Amino acid sequence: MPSLIPPEVPPVIAGFRPDGPGPVLPVERIETLDVLRGFALFGILLVNMALFGWPVYQLVLGNPMGTASRADAVAGWTIRILAEGKFYSLFSFLFGVGVAIQMERADAHGVPFAGRYARRLTALFGIGLAHTLLLWEGDILVLYAILGFLLLAFLRCQSRTLLIWAAVFLALPVLLYAAFWVLFAVASMLPNVAGMIEKELAAANESYARQSEENLRVFAQGGMGEIFVQRGRNVAFLYQFVWVVASMVFPMFLLGFCAGRRGILRHVGANLPWVRRVGVWGLLIGLPASGVYALGHAASDASNVNFASVVALGALAISGPALGLCYASGLVLLLQREGWRRALQPVAAAGRMALSNYLFQSLVCTTLFYSYGLGWYGSVGMAAGAGLAVVIYAVQLPLSVWWLKRFRFGPAEWLWRRLTYGREAMRR
Repeated sequence: MPSLIPPEVPPVIAGFRPDGPGPVLPVERIETLDVLRGFALFGILLVNMALFGWPVYQLVLGNPMGTASRADAVAGWTIRILAEGKFYSLFSFLFGVGVAIQMERADAHGVPFAGRYARRLTALFGIGLAHTLLLWEGDILVLYAILGFLLLAFLRCQSRTLLIWAAVFLALPVLLYAAFWVLFAVASMLPNVAGMIEKELAAANESYARQSEENLRVFAQGGMGEIFVQRGRNVAFLYQFVWVVASMVFPMFLLGFCAGRRGILRHVGANLPWVRRVGVWGLLIGLPASGVYALGHAASDASNVNFASVVALGALAISGPALGLCYASGLVLLLQREGWRRALQPVAAAGRMALSNYLFQSLVCTTLFYSYGLGWYGSVGMAAGAGLAVVIYAVQLPLSVWWLKRFRFGPAEWLWRRLTYGREAMRR
């Protein structure tokens, strides 16, 4: 098994600026990072498609979301095994790498990093909050901003310390959920307590069913005001479970920060053996764990607490980071070949505009599914949703190339930089 601590590589600062570190210029960008971000964008859209078009309460009720046909069922299982938890793990890893590069540049210029980083996160929080309230409740940007502040406490830690904390954060929710399952099982053996638990669960399930029906009506047929109110209710509901997502996001922040500080993606040629080993072990660990997750998910009762749900959560905590790193390793190796580098240029362009493309996906999908657009909410199955994700992403690739030929940044990236640095020209 490969060493978990990547080899040390001396940092190299591209595009040194005499006036101090500003936003990353196009000449300073690391193409590998952009390709990985662009690839992760597609996986995130693929997974999010069901949540764009179906009530999130159906997850809690254990109802399949858009799996009426055999093709839908196959698509659902495929996405669960190969995509769920993998791509936001990869994106979180890249976030950590980016923080390490930003800190490296600040240290090279001898200027404080924390203040500018805090401004950057505050701006991201504002963009994410607007996205949440005005477009879609499944936003991840607010959580990234909050956890980004937590990352401040680890910026000067040694690599081994970062890896230990990453393992702790990955294991903690699984252990807590397992402990809760044990307490739940013991309490259910007591006649009086068991009756109360059964009554509370029945009431909760009835409430979730009502909310699911209300979502189907409001998002498919309701007015803008109704949609806004229902979106707020959904946000409050989703944040009850945000710790599950956070438990996978933050450890990947730590791993990405460790890899970024070691210069893995800035000096790929010096680290190819290590990259290959990570890819192989990620596949050997991640794929079986992902299969266990899919089976546990199918056998679990999301409105209850059973052993299958504990297994599913544990398997997801393993499979998401493992397969996400496996995908990253495979792409990094492909990029060592000139033909693949040329072929993946559009993916790199999409990755350079990752924030804009992420928001664009929400804008397009809510327009397709909600009543103020085509009103497809509650009617698109998993297979059709996957095809729709491919079409949307296929449009984003040439659109990103076209935009970046004319502008230095994506529109959301430009806004983010303006809010962070107070200055930035948009046009080339």
